[in-house]
Order: sequence, then structure tokens, then C-alpha cells
Amino acid sequence: MLLEIILSKEVVAPVLIIAFSILIYGVISRIVKKLFRIKSKRINEKRQKTFVGLVNNVIKYFILIIALMMILEVYGIDTKSLVASLGVVSLVAGLALQDLLKDIIGGFSILLEDQYSVGDVVTISGFTGTVVALGLKTTKIKAYTGEIKMIANRNISEVVNHSMEENNALIDISIGYEEDVHKVSEFLTELCQTLTEELKLPHPAECLGVEELADSSVVFRLAIPSMYADKFRIARKVRERIKEECDKNHIVIAYPQVVVHHG
Repeated sequence: MLLEIILSKEVVAPVLIIAFSILIYGVISRIVKKLFRIKSKRINEKRQKTFVGLVNNVIKYFILIIALMMILEVYGIDTKSLVASLGVVSLVAGLALQDLLKDIIGGFSILLEDQYSVGDVVTISGFTGTVVALGLKTTKIKAYTGEIKMIANRNISEVVNHSMEENNALIDISIGYEEDVHKVSEFLTELCQTLTEELKLPHPAECLGVEELADSSVVFRLAIPSMYADKFRIARKVRERIKEECDKNHIVIAYPQVVVHHG
């Protein structure tokens, strides 16, 4: 009796439909990936990964709906009549799903306009982080400190993409007033040339000259070209090298001092 129940159409058919749906989804996903690999010369890797993820999401929901309708048919439910009788319900549901449709349209707009891709560092609604997922409904951004923010695609109106172009890490060095300005400028220019080779920068680092005459120091500014993802790591390395070279060349890095006069 138990075996008959297990082998009945109502049990076996849904299992086969689910298994077949999973198989079909896997096959189509692989085909999509191969199609994008063939066109990889026209589409960069990050954008390719984003497109594949979004297309796979659409395919997944489509297969899910078809599978659900087939399972309902197994249990004797006329899905055609059901869909026809749900006219009013569909209208209400459509109104309720307006936000979801806006999210989907927003997601495709982001891709078509190439606003950002998975792996880009962006700032959206004041939150800065790396895009870890771009789905049909939301964009997930992971901050450097580990927090993940999920933003509905329809709410994304302004995006700052830090990964599209190279950035300059601006580094200020405070030098004592007793130092020779021209000597320090030449020293920093030579150091920039050395750092360009050591750090394999995309373009030469540059000493921009005197940025400010502060209360107790002359402030020089360096511009270090880098991609945003490497910006802070490179800046830390540059500051470390500046301290080492200043010590070697006996150049005094200024620090706050208090002069006390005894009357």
C-alpha cells in the first residue's frame, strides 16, 4: 500500500518535474555562460559576470513558474481556467508588484547603461563598498569593514563608480620650516620616480609642490596614481617609504610643538 502511494502519479510526477527543472536550469545556465565567453572580447569580465547572474535569475524564475503550473496540472487543477479566473486577482497583484517591476527595470537599466558591475567599488546613498551581487530586485554592496547593504534597484538614482577610471591617492607631507624648500621638492620628485618603479604604478607618481604653509610646517602634496581598490594600500606603503627616506636624508618631518617662555 505504501509502495503504491510512493509510486503514484501524484508523488512521482512532481519529483520528476522538479528534478527535470533543476537539470534544465543547469544546462541553460551553462549555455548562457558559454555564449558570454564567446563574446568576451566585446564585454569586460566584470560586466560579463553581472549579465550572466541577472540572466540566470530571469531563467530561474521562469522555469519555477512553468514547473509550478505543471505540478498543479498533475493534481487535476486546470491552470488555464485558473489563470483566466484570476483576472481581477492578477490586476490587484500587478498593482502590488509594481515595485518589483520597477526593481527589475532598474536592474536592466543599470546594466544597459553600464553604471556598475559586480566587483566595482561604488558609493550609493552614502554607502561605499564593492558590488558583490546585482539581482533582479536588489544590489548588494559590501563595505571594507564587512557590512553588506542591500539596496532596491528602483531606489538607485545616483551612483559614484570609483572603479571606472584611475584615482589619485593624495598624500600630504608636513616638513619643518627650517628645511630648504627646493631641496625637499627635488628629494620628493626623485622619491616619486623610485616609488613608480617599486610599486609598478600605472602612471608616474608626481610631487605637486607646496600645498600649504601651515602654522608649524610646510605641507607638500604627492599624487600617486592607482585604482580605487588599491588606493589605500598603496597610500600606506608610500607613507612608510617617505618616513624611511626622510630619516635617511635627515629631513625633518614636522610635528606640533609648544614653545614655553619663562618670564
